Amino acid sequence: MDGLGRRAQSTSDPSLAGGAVGDAGQLAVWRGPSGLAVAQATAETHGVCVRPMALRRVDTSTGASRVVAVACGATREAVCAPCARKHQRARAHQCREGWHLDQEPPQAEPDREQEGLMAYRADLITLGREALDAGETEHVEDIRDALAEVDAELRASGVRGRLPGLEALDRSASAHRGRSTRRRADTPDLPRRPVCGQTIGRTYAGRYRPSMFVTLTLPSYGPVHSARMRGGRVARCSCGSTHRPDSGLLGTPVDPDTYDYRRAARDAIHWAALWDRFGQNLRRAVGWSVQWFAAIEPQKRLTPHAHVALRGSLPRALLRQVVAGTYHQVWWPKHDHQVYGGNRMPVWSPDRSAWCDPDTYQPLPTFDEALPAPDAGPEDAAHVLRFGDQADVRGLLGGTQETERHVRYLTKYLTKSIGETHSAAGGAQRAHADRLLAELAVTPCSPRCGIWLLYGVQPRGASSRTIPGRCRGKAHQPHALGVAGRRVLVSRAWTGRTLEQQKTSRREHVRATLQAGGLLPTDRNHDGAEPFGNPTGDGAGIVWERIAPGDPDVPPRPLLLLEAVARHRERVQAYRTAQHGAALAAAGGC
Repeated sequence: MDGLGRRAQSTSDPSLAGGAVGDAGQLAVWRGPSGLAVAQATAETHGVCVRPMALRRVDTSTGASRVVAVACGATREAVCAPCARKHQRARAHQCREGWHLDQEPPQAEPDREQEGLMAYRADLITLGREALDAGETEHVEDIRDALAEVDAELRASGVRGRLPGLEALDRSASAHRGRSTRRRADTPDLPRRPVCGQTIGRTYAGRYRPSMFVTLTLPSYGPVHSARMRGGRVARCSCGSTHRPDSGLLGTPVDPDTYDYRRAARDAIHWAALWDRFGQNLRRAVGWSVQWFAAIEPQKRLTPHAHVALRGSLPRALLRQVVAGTYHQVWWPKHDHQVYGGNRMPVWSPDRSAWCDPDTYQPLPTFDEALPAPDAGPEDAAHVLRFGDQADVRGLLGGTQETERHVRYLTKYLTKSIGETHSAAGGAQRAHADRLLAELAVTPCSPRCGIWLLYGVQPRGASSRTIPGRCRGKAHQPHALGVAGRRVLVSRAWTGRTLEQQKTSRREHVRATLQAGGLLPTDRNHDGAEPFGNPTGDGAGIVWERIAPGDPDVPPRPLLLLEAVARHRERVQAYRTAQHGAALAAAGGC
């Protein structure tokens, strides 16, 4: 029988062609999930990173090496849900730990290593100044590289904050313009007291030390559809109708044509500066170093607002006075009217190394040249932003269920980006988001933003690679909605520790528990990149190496995930056993 006949016989035999006649089992095999999908689902169920990085772990004493899956550390659930939830739990613990402290948090003192690195940095700055004065460009670049290495070592040693580099010396005198600190006449004055180093609030009746939960919003840009509850019933909206809580109109403008999208976009971009000013004014008004844990989220109208955990109790009248008296003036060039757009854009002149007008070929003014004069009045500011009238203030006591509920509320949306916290439920909400994003697309986000060319201004650092009207900054991306800064704002003395130091303390606690129970592994690592202890016990270290693409030692992705799941299950079981043994020992000692 030829091949065609055998093929015909096979297709006519029900035992050989079960799928063709509707065999449900065979179809289930064909339509089932892939092995990688099952491995990723298993990893997510056990809280293991679903997109780990493969690193080579090398024991320098024996030369033995193996490929290990290291967690990606993503903070967005859309990227890696297990890592994002782990980060969320760490933030919740950080908020809970510092909110109701009854003692001043410990402050780290500089050690000899940090002082030595800072002295070396001072020498490099001096050499950089001399090289700048002499015009030695190559020497300046070498010093910049050395400063970057020293700054990396300082950060690794625990030094926080950004130290000025050679750019502070290379800046021209015209780039720095002093401004008057006189307050605006249309804003009430605020009390100003010397700020002491105290970071905890008062104690009442010898035992109660309350703290506060504050919500700060931006002003109104026009009436929006709402469904507020009043007296147990949904109040009538400003449009004259009563909306359901799941209506697709909530948060959208009643009249989109009169809604101030320009001001909404600028307020979102400069939100971080307004928050910094609020913290400064608050500390000056109360006279001590108030500490906070703030989470930035968007409202239904897609404008940012802050939920703030304040340590200590403040007079509510004073707090509202500070909110009403806080503002931020943006001293940038005016950018109310676009000069270029469409097919008419500035052109780059290689001879002048500048962007020029397409008709006259004259160089456009630079950002520093277009700045308002130092003696300019408040009316010359490019933008002024303030908080809105709505400021919710609540008092809470530590250790209560209400406080724990507010901790969960503060960290509820930290696994999502600004744009992911609200999904468009209707055409009106999508249209509202599109108009806001369109306004953000033509609003400069920084002095180096390429959008400045649309307004006839050359941004700082402009070159031939700058694209007029284009900027890759985070503020212009849809998931950010103008908020380019961090989602969580934590003051430095909130707990006396950074988030990484808190995670390290947690790992040390787990390591100590396992060691007390005699379950400390000698050939495993904790959380991917942190070994439980010295693998050899003779002082040898562990080196982590990046793996080049196409390395044959890297196992397939499903196998890498399953190995990570197995290690995680082993660690969890060992930790639970150690905890149980410690509890039995404590009960026996009693």
